[in-house]
Amino acid sequence: MSKRLEDFIKNNREEFDDLEPRANLWSRIETELPQQFAAQKHEAKTFSLGFVLRVAAIVIAVMGISFFTYLHNQRSTQVNLAAINPEYAKQQVQYASLIASKRTEIKSIAKTDPQLYNEFTAEIAKMDSTYRKLNKDLITSPNQEAVLRAMIRNLQVQTEVLNQQLNVIEQFNEFKNQRNNEIKNI
Repeated sequence: MSKRLEDFIKNNREEFDDLEPRANLWSRIETELPQQFAAQKHEAKTFSLGFVLRVAAIVIAVMGISFFTYLHNQRSTQVNLAAINPEYAKQQVQYASLIASKRTEIKSIAKTDPQLYNEFTAEIAKMDSTYRKLNKDLITSPNQEAVLRAMIRNLQVQTEVLNQQLNVIEQFNEFKNQRNNEIKNI
């Protein structure tokens, strides 16, 4: 049926095209429309350059004030460990740098034995989350020195665990080397 319709339209094309709308059709439609639509059509919203600049200045001022407030709050949430106990502050720095170096040593096993690496990092992550919680508690604690001692103890335990993990890695590597040597000798 659609083929017949198409053929009919093609055969009678001239009869369809001979009817053109009158030239004044659109102007007559415009005059019949209510005046409120015609008025709305011609209104365009424009903003002056001064208005745009004032809005931009207000936005920049609010962003600047927010940024400085954020920086001020960040400074007030950090505790000076040396003010609490200089000796503990030194120990904290020493243990933190020792832990960072041992973690980089452990990363060497990530490519050769990812499962073992994931187990090791999971253990350290638990202790690290405890350390971060103690660090948050340090700000509000009435006995900051006790919390600082607990933080240092946590770092000591992390160091001991990392040392044990490095020993396991070393023993594992020795075992692999011995096994490879035995295979070569056979």
